[in-house]
Amino acid sequence: MWREVCWTLFILVVRAKDGITAEAISREDFPSDFVFGSGSSAYQVEGAAFDDGRTPSIWDTFTHSGKVLDKSNGDISCDQYHKYKEDVKLMVDTGLEAYRFSISWSRLIPNGRGPVNPKGLQYYNSLISELVNQGIQPHVTLLHYDLPQTLEDEYQGWLSQKIVKDFTAYADVCFREFGDRVSHWTTLNEPNVYTLGAYDMGFFPPGRCSSPFGFNCTEGNSTIEPYIATHNMLLSHASVARLYKKKYLAKQNGFIGINIFAFYLVPFTNTTEDMRATRRANDFYIGWFMDPLMFGDYPEIVKKNAGSRIPSFTPSQSRQVQGSADFFGLNHYITQYIQDDPDSLNNEPRDFQGDMAVKLTFRADRIPNGELPFIPSGMQGVLEYVKQTYGNPPIYIHENGQVTSHNASLNDMSRVKYLEGYIQSLLQAVRNGSDVRGYFTWSFLDVFELLSGYKSSFGLFYVDFNSPDLKRFPKLSAYWYSNFLKGRSSSSNSKDQYLSDH
Repeated sequence: MWREVCWTLFILVVRAKDGITAEAISREDFPSDFVFGSGSSAYQVEGAAFDDGRTPSIWDTFTHSGKVLDKSNGDISCDQYHKYKEDVKLMVDTGLEAYRFSISWSRLIPNGRGPVNPKGLQYYNSLISELVNQGIQPHVTLLHYDLPQTLEDEYQGWLSQKIVKDFTAYADVCFREFGDRVSHWTTLNEPNVYTLGAYDMGFFPPGRCSSPFGFNCTEGNSTIEPYIATHNMLLSHASVARLYKKKYLAKQNGFIGINIFAFYLVPFTNTTEDMRATRRANDFYIGWFMDPLMFGDYPEIVKKNAGSRIPSFTPSQSRQVQGSADFFGLNHYITQYIQDDPDSLNNEPRDFQGDMAVKLTFRADRIPNGELPFIPSGMQGVLEYVKQTYGNPPIYIHENGQVTSHNASLNDMSRVKYLEGYIQSLLQAVRNGSDVRGYFTWSFLDVFELLSGYKSSFGLFYVDFNSPDLKRFPKLSAYWYSNFLKGRSSSSNSKDQYLSDH
């Protein structure tokens, strides 16, 4: 009860701070061992989809079926596979301390299991060594949505517990080959978002859903499959963590974590109903994964509302999952407002959204036309929630950034204001005791975005996808971030200061 009261009071405090203007900040305001970087993922940035032995992932199949908004694909994208040295130089010039990227399972092990692809192995060895030699920490995600298509075809991927063995064997190769230079490993990216997009709504591959839910899927079961996939992801994460700690930890001294997408959720009104609904929504969105990893089981409200549709952990599985994450990566972009929706519990059939029994909404009065909500205090809010609810585990902010049209101006002042505001909020959370150890912008380059293709971008660097050499151009946000990382206070002359160094 006391935790509930503290959390409710904190919501009210954060909401009162929504309009505060960010103060000038610099790298020196943060602890010296705090790490700043930027990120990407394999399918979104590498390109070279058919080069050097790589086989299709489920994203290749999905995009080539024309299911992305602009009907595009990641066949070429930024071509970082061939341009990684150029990109690492840009990272050095910008002052990045770390780079978060993922490994393409189907590039490294084309059949999903068995022989390692020498060319794929060579690429990741070269990229990792280039980063390390330039003083940039590699933070590696094992799977950023792009499961090998061969495993989807064989046993429906995450819907089968067979995935646990194959994912663990894949991770074993990565630890063995790259663990001498990589200390920070993330098993899965945003599984709480992916399972809903892939198995409830069908807008992520393999595009499974069932009527009346989702987007014209030809197969699937929205009421059950998200819970099954989640269960197998948690077991897979735990298996990989157990492998690392048994076989590699003593020599490599690394850390194994998992990544969660995290809205900051706020009651739409101060009513008891909306307050309780917000807590319930957090249990569904965040607790669905963090509760098993911290406490060994799903939140009680999730089990109650999902009933027999959610798998149960055996005592052995519970022990293996609990405590298996050394850190949590959080992807935070926006704040959502929660309204109670108890009537949804009367619906049959019912999916995850119905089980949650809430309505999510933006506050329309706070959103400029054409933009998503800009509420930097949500960063501090979500970190405070995790601190109070889960005993302040180590956290890395793995993704944070603003989306704009891809062809928007290089003078992206709105993104500068976004980053400055959210990093200021992050600093306040650190000062208030949250165990946050790093921050990564999304994304370093404009990349193939999984929902919109090349129509929208988050990058610090603009990529001209129409030019033969895919030329990169720094945006104002790149100049600002560079000055911030180099210990200068943020200011309007960010570009001039950056150019004076280059």
